[in-house]
Amino acid sequence: MGSFSIWHWFIFMLTLAVPALLFSRIATKAGYPGWWALLGLVPVVNVVALWVFAYSDWPKQPKR
Repeated sequence: MGSFSIWHWFIFMLTLAVPALLFSRIATKAGYPGWWALLGLVPVVNVVALWVFAYSDWPKQPKR
């Protein structure tokens, strides 16, 4: 059971980076800055950020 190897850290960083990258691309297409993806990594803030993202008016979406 010793310490973690470099592969464990690599997989850990991939599990953080891939969803953050995808959320960043979705946020920029919606008109929000890409740093909103960092809010997805903070445990309680991610729920609030997702709520705001889902129910607010998107800047790039035309008004109806």
